[in-house]
Amino acid sequence: MSEAQPGTRRIGTAMLIMAWLAGLGLAANWFAGVEERRRNPNQIPTSLRTDSGVEVILQRNPQGHYLAGGLINGQEVTFLLDTGATFVAVPSRLAERLRLEPGRATTVITANGPAQSFNTRIDILELGDIRLQGVEAGIVPGMTGDEILLGMSALRRLDFSQRGGELILRQYRN
Repeated sequence: MSEAQPGTRRIGTAMLIMAWLAGLGLAANWFAGVEERRRNPNQIPTSLRTDSGVEVILQRNPQGHYLAGGLINGQEVTFLLDTGATFVAVPSRLAERLRLEPGRATTVITANGPAQSFNTRIDILELGDIRLQGVEAGIVPGMTGDEILLGMSALRRLDFSQRGGELILRQYRN
């Protein structure tokens, strides 16, 4: 039996280390995906077409919130449904990416006290198969995070009810 050459042994060790690093990277990526699905179980909301319109059924996350993937003017976003918010609130960093034009400045009252907001309008907002046009919104410079608060300027156009861990949104045909 012959012994491996020192160079071959180094290559083998390097390959083993690279395989372990790749495995750890894949495992970390998989666990990050699991955690994101727990945080937002509605990355692709479930839609149901009925004779009267469309229903979107959202699952509550472990913290009791309803997050959902959606679109603003054709670009992917994450909504946090907030029936306590008067309007759709967009962090300024996201507003820039979405190319939302800031309008007149106004002061709004938030859970953290008064904040500045700039009126804007969302041409098309989509949540599952629900599609809303011309939604009043506000660009809020002090707002952090990657979620858009889906407030009553959008939700008042829908019927919604909560049952157990589900929120059912309904958009009726005109």
